[in-house]
Amino acid sequence: MALIPSQVLRVAILLSYFSIICHYKALDMPAHQTYGGSWKFLTFIDLVIQAMFFGLCVLIDLSSLLTKGGDSREQERQLRKLIGLRDWMMAVLAFPVGAFVVFTFWTLYLYDRELVYPKLLDNFIPQWLNHGMHTTVLPFIIIEMRTTHHRYPSRQWGLAAVCCFGIGYILWTCWVHQVTGVWVYPVLERISHLARLVFFTIMTTFICVFYQLGEILNNYIWSQTGQRRVIVDINKH
Repeated sequence: MALIPSQVLRVAILLSYFSIICHYKALDMPAHQTYGGSWKFLTFIDLVIQAMFFGLCVLIDLSSLLTKGGDSREQERQLRKLIGLRDWMMAVLAFPVGAFVVFTFWTLYLYDRELVYPKLLDNFIPQWLNHGMHTTVLPFIIIEMRTTHHRYPSRQWGLAAVCCFGIGYILWTCWVHQVTGVWVYPVLERISHLARLVFFTIMTTFICVFYQLGEILNNYIWSQTGQRRVIVDINKH
């Protein structure tokens, strides 16, 4: 039996995301006052995705509790739809985008933080908030993957959806640059047009890799869990 029920963990994670988003939005940062506001940053978009995902998980937990023991086929049908949406969000958005944000941020940060998170931001963003946006995202989503089996879509459709998201965000950053004349991330200011195209291509490839990694990890966790359950059942007899 788990030390902390998964339902309690989901509520705690959801509340933490609400706190992080509220504190981030309350920051008096010049970038928040320019075109696109917080929505031009993938980190903020990811926070919203994670909050929506865990909000959906909590909603499913509550719905399952309220409909437990009932015999309404309509309620079961609606619950299955919510579960299908949850699994799709995990596969296409929550894991690949969350893992991508954590990996790319800390890779660039360790190489040269001025490329992605200039020291000037330390005057606005406390360390705990930085880790809430760029570190704990991955452990939280892995905890959810470990506690609940999520059904992935076909790889073809899943990768297509992830690519659409990645390309959509790239087009959005290009549009922000077109309007303001400034790139969202300092690294994009320092490279040529060709290098920028290569950079965008590599980033899109990475997010697709994270999609496949999430699928592999999910299958591995639940294949191992299934094997343990079989062993337990055998031992009981």
